[in-house]
Amino acid sequence: MEATRVGRKPRPVRSSGSVRAAAPTEEVPRLVGPLPLPLERLALVAWVLGRERAGALLGGLGEAAAVDARAHLQRLAALPSAQRQAKVAVEFGERPDAAARLRRLMSEAPPLLRQELFRRLPPYHRTLFPEEKPVPPRAEAPHSLGALAERLIREATR
Repeated sequence: MEATRVGRKPRPVRSSGSVRAAAPTEEVPRLVGPLPLPLERLALVAWVLGRERAGALLGGLGEAAAVDARAHLQRLAALPSAQRQAKVAVEFGERPDAAARLRRLMSEAPPLLRQELFRRLPPYHRTLFPEEKPVPPRAEAPHSLGALAERLIREATR
């Protein structure tokens, strides 16, 4: 398969200035190899894509980089699951369809769960639901309902 080369059309050189543009070259510089990414992010991606295969996935790096990436992988494996999930969310951000997923979640939730979901939403997501009114926490609402609401919000946004 042949790669397509993209070059720029040379601009005309302006003579009315003290700074002159460099003469355009015929050769377009090439990027050699992949773009550099921090090894910790590579280890995190390897962990997310395949926990059992993460070490093998990182084996394709150069020797020194593979050793460093495997050290990052060991630190990730030692973290509790919640911290790993938080790290993935921080590194790779929120889902692009988070708003639609939250709307669907709120439409399908029963009233008590909907109130708890709304109460635990971050302020920037509460603006998606102008019809909902904040209510104080209920004494009769079980603790597990709050945990469920937080979990559902996390799954909808990450």
